[in-house]
Amino acid sequence: MKRRVLCLALVLILAVSAFGGCKKKSSNKFYIGAIGPLTEGAAQYGLAVKQGAQIAVDEINEAGGINGYKIEYKFEDDTADGEKAVNAYNTLKDWGMDVLMGTVTTGACLSVKDETNRDNIFQLTPSASAVDVIKYNNCFQVCFTDPNQGTASAKYISDNKLAKKVAVIYDSSEVYSSGIYEKFVAEAKNQGLDIVVAEAFTADSKTDFTVQLTKAKNAGADLVFLPIYYNEAALILKQADAMGYEPTFFGCDGLDGILTVKGFDAKLAEGVMLLTPFSADATDDLTKKFVKKYEEKYNETPSQFAADAYDAIYIIKAALEKADVKPGDDNKKICEAMEKAMTEIKVDGLTGQGMTWTASGEVNKTPVAVVIKDGKYELYK
Repeated sequence: MKRRVLCLALVLILAVSAFGGCKKKSSNKFYIGAIGPLTEGAAQYGLAVKQGAQIAVDEINEAGGINGYKIEYKFEDDTADGEKAVNAYNTLKDWGMDVLMGTVTTGACLSVKDETNRDNIFQLTPSASAVDVIKYNNCFQVCFTDPNQGTASAKYISDNKLAKKVAVIYDSSEVYSSGIYEKFVAEAKNQGLDIVVAEAFTADSKTDFTVQLTKAKNAGADLVFLPIYYNEAALILKQADAMGYEPTFFGCDGLDGILTVKGFDAKLAEGVMLLTPFSADATDDLTKKFVKKYEEKYNETPSQFAADAYDAIYIIKAALEKADVKPGDDNKKICEAMEKAMTEIKVDGLTGQGMTWTASGEVNKTPVAVVIKDGKYELYK
């Protein structure tokens, strides 16, 4: 009998301890969770998103919040790994998350989307660009989809007569890269671009690109399109320099961050172009104000990922205000109201003026191209 009572007491102690370890959600705040890589290879993306969003959260809270309710903001690291992203999501769900701003990378976002859909959590990703990310009604994007990036890149290269012969080096094992590549090739044909080489690599073979570069050089490619992430791009630029190959390198948002790669000589990125909705040297008041705050707070120039995240928080604010929901409302009510609100709002942000969204989750805005000069991004003119 004593043993049974002792066991029961132990169970009760454990239950109380577990309850005490949980964060009690305040009904006077909107809980916005975020997920992205803060460590390992893609950390530059996640750190930029975390920091850009924090500036927006601070501004909104200082101005009185969302319909009078302050924001509680929490960011979880997923190292750009799908399984870890799901674990991070569950942590935020237990924390009391009302809305998810994330995830940052495409692969991780594809792993989380089923979870948010099942749990009726509204999800706005700043930078996961695959079409499948917005498969469900509850998920929207701040960034362009991969097809849009591929199509827009081919049109921009053609319209601005940047090349006569084009080579492509892409990651066939990465959804982001292969998705952009497919649409780029299709649109390049429509634009009359001559793709002389298209070379793939995989996650298991992304350290030596001399074969791909040699083929591009021998084929006379004067522009190499890189729909890849910045770490691999940095290696490509180093190896191209070593072999004396100097084409124009042109990429998409995945290249944003290349100037901050540890040990990379920024001089090798001189003249690199990328299609992006944001340029830190833009002269509008919103951009100047954001860049100043970001540089003062984090001692670096913000990338497109930081700008996307800043906009994401303000987009969430606009949708919550339009939806007219409160922190105490259940997830389903908040989610369904925000889904409808997203198709009705128009947002002027760092990454686009008059941004709107379709019911499918895609954003409507105009891309611009930037070029790296003297270690900085400048609008291409």
